[in-house]
Amino acid sequence: MVRKDRDFRRFWTGHTISAVGTQVTAVALPLTAALTLDAGAAGVSAIATATYLPSAALPLLAGHWLERRRKRGVMVAADVLRAAAVAVVPIAWALDSLSLPLLVIVGFVVGAASVVFDIASFAYLPDFVAEQDLPAANRALQGSTTASQVGGPGISGLLVQLLGPALALLVDSVSYLASALGVAGARRPEVRPAAAEQKASLWEGVRQLRVSPFLRSLTVHAAVYNASAQILVVNLVILAVKDRGLSAGGYGLALSAGGAGAFVGAMLGLRLAGRLGYGRAFGASLVLSTGLPLLLALLPGRGVLFGVLLGAVQFGAGIGLGSANVLSVTIRQLLIPRSTLARSNGAYRTFTFGVLPIGAALGGVLGANFGTTAAVAIGSVGIALSALPMFAKEIRRLQTPVATAA
Repeated sequence: MVRKDRDFRRFWTGHTISAVGTQVTAVALPLTAALTLDAGAAGVSAIATATYLPSAALPLLAGHWLERRRKRGVMVAADVLRAAAVAVVPIAWALDSLSLPLLVIVGFVVGAASVVFDIASFAYLPDFVAEQDLPAANRALQGSTTASQVGGPGISGLLVQLLGPALALLVDSVSYLASALGVAGARRPEVRPAAAEQKASLWEGVRQLRVSPFLRSLTVHAAVYNASAQILVVNLVILAVKDRGLSAGGYGLALSAGGAGAFVGAMLGLRLAGRLGYGRAFGASLVLSTGLPLLLALLPGRGVLFGVLLGAVQFGAGIGLGSANVLSVTIRQLLIPRSTLARSNGAYRTFTFGVLPIGAALGGVLGANFGTTAAVAIGSVGIALSALPMFAKEIRRLQTPVATAA
């Protein structure tokens, strides 16, 4: 059992703390812009765009660079860089030098370091645990990641309310340092990457995604989902906090409900796959994760009532998202050859995360020109449409990724 493995527990702890830090950053940075600098949708959009801009090109390069290097030290360095970048915000606030351009730069640096950390972690895990333990290890990591989605936004919202958004980021900086200690504490010797027989192409990861019908469909789905989700999220914070009078703490708690649902889904995903097969389980998960957000633009009420309804939708959608995440990570790690995991994940993130700055920028344009409610509706429709590639017949018939890989 991976949970009884001391080295895995240390790595798991560091990974979980890092995930909490990411959630705090995601909520506190835009709230800092909105509450401290009185920024609107365009300002929030600028921060989100900068945060996800490294995902447009860096993943392909990072995956290629990481393939022949040990991953754990790189992850520790990425955490330290994120801690330093986030710490700049409370320092600038204390010196009365906080500005929107500074928040944009911090978002960019944190986004770049997060890209490297996540690609390294994805490729590191299959060498860190035995293949038969990989689904359980992914369930544990996804479970703790989604648990951080439960606590992270709520903690962030409450910290913002109690300390102010700038000081809340000081706690976030400390969390990244704690993550670095946890990852570094996994003492099991890391497998030295095998020397390449010939110089691999930068585009080898792209080829691996192209040759598999499931990986192709999954990439298209994730790209459309992520772009649409950014349109929604950029406008949802303005809709909730400014238009509907929901407090920062209430907004964080509503987002935490999505994390709570995702935790439930992460625990149930592998059981659902055991009963239905991986393809049908993925489709069932998407019914919740991509269908329920259609209700967000239609929610009535203000203040607490709006927050409760928002939390209910987030919880239901989160169940589907948590299940889909566990299945997605496990499928990709087992379908992709071990020697190209970092490159393939880099290519996957280039397509699926590279659209995030586009979605964030488009969200700002839509919100400014058509209003936040209309922009939330557009983002929700895009999320629903993203599920279509995953309902193809050959995808629904996928029983286990191991059998497909063989």
